[in-house]
This record gives sequence, C-alpha cells and structure tokens, in this order.
Amino acid sequence: MSKLSLSAIFFSVVSLGLFATTAAGAEQAKAQQKKYNTPKQPWSDYTVHQMDRPHPEKVVSKGAVCTKPPTDALVLFDGKNADAFTKAWKVKDGVMIASPGSANSKQSFGSCTLHVEWRIPAGRKVDGQQGGNSGIFLMGRYEIQIQESYKNVTYADGQAAAIYGQNPPSVNASVPQGEWQSYDITFEAPVYGDRGVEKPAYITVVHNGVKVHDRQEIYGPTTHKKVAKYPKDHPEKAPIRIQWHGDPIEFRNIWVKED
Repeated sequence: MSKLSLSAIFFSVVSLGLFATTAAGAEQAKAQQKKYNTPKQPWSDYTVHQMDRPHPEKVVSKGAVCTKPPTDALVLFDGKNADAFTKAWKVKDGVMIASPGSANSKQSFGSCTLHVEWRIPAGRKVDGQQGGNSGIFLMGRYEIQIQESYKNVTYADGQAAAIYGQNPPSVNASVPQGEWQSYDITFEAPVYGDRGVEKPAYITVVHNGVKVHDRQEIYGPTTHKKVAKYPKDHPEKAPIRIQWHGDPIEFRNIWVKED
C-alpha cells in the first residue's frame, strides 16, 4: 500500500473521529442547555439542578453508623415488617425493599430526629438520576436525596444527602454501591402564623457519621425544576415519606424521635 493511501486512510479515520466527537459534544451541550432551563435560586449563584454547579469534595467515611433506637423513639422498621407504613413494601432477610408506590408513615411528625440506613443494590446500573434514586421526605414535603454518589455523577443539588433542588451536602461522604449507608437527621419544622410562615424549616444531616448540613435553612417544600417556596398553609405534623422512584433501594433500622 502506498504512503499516499495510508495518509488518506489516516486522514479519513481522524476526520470521522473528530466528527463523532463533535457530534457527541453537541448532543451533550444540547442536553445540558435543556437542563439549564430552570430558574436561578435566590439563595445561591446557581440555577436549580445546574449541571456544572461544583460538586462537594469526596471524603472518606466508614459507611453506615448503626445506631440503636433510644427507649423513647418510635421504631418504623426493625427488620420484621412494614406495618408502620401505609405501603406494604417487600421485606426479605430483615431488609425493606422499595416497591411501587411511596411509603408514608402511619403516624405524623413535626420537628424530629430520624435515623435511616439504606443501600443501593450492588451491580445495579445507575446513570444520573436513574437506577439508584429514592428520598426521605420530612413531613412528606422536605426531601433529603438518596442516590448513588460514590461514582455516579448528577447535578449537585440532586446527589446523595442533598436537600433536593436546594443545597448540595458540604462534602460527599458516600461509600461504594452495595454498602450500607446512614442518615441521622435533625429536623426543625417551619412555624406558621396567621400570615403564613414565620420561621422556616431547618435541617441537620449526618451522612455516614459525617455532618454534611449544619442547621441549614430549607427554603420551602421540595420541587423539581422550580424554586422552592413556602405555601400559605401548612400542617403542624405530617407523615414521613420514603420515595418510590422506580428503583429497589433497600432499607433497615429506621426510627424516629419527636422533639
């Protein structure tokens, strides 16, 4: 084969590669532009779910902190059954597995301390917000995100331990997929008066023993692609909701203590 033929082949291969790269880049830019079509958060320099918002630094944690419930706590799940919830999620080998339909606690709570241990099944394909997604909703309204964030990358305000759509965790304390993780949450319910909200909700979150939110203000009930804001009316107490997002996230050792 002549040098001219080799040069022509090389040029063609490079051109095709550049075309493919350019096309892929264009598609990625198009996708990001679509995701950027969200309003700016008044409390930050970013839009809701902004893809290039800086992600928190990864830190080493030891995984789930297995804390036994205090004597005055209400046990929501101890490995036996899902009777404390309105939805009878499957229970196998002491683990409650997320199933179609979100699970709401039968009892309602306002300000409280909540302990939850969770796990993304090993080997499950995860891509962005798909494959390893759930959430803990305080009062059925304020979500702390459950997500695979050890390797998986998604928008910062939608990764593990984020106050969904509002604030990322201060650091990323996630452990590898397939390992147990824990949240210890201290939640202060909003205070309402005759003219609406008088004091916003606040939340402290400890992820795998690492504090990632320290009495962080919550700017309103969780929303998707919208800026959160408080409604005119609000209950004093409401159920805790564990989200069904299409993924069989596993749970154990869930308890709550009213403050």
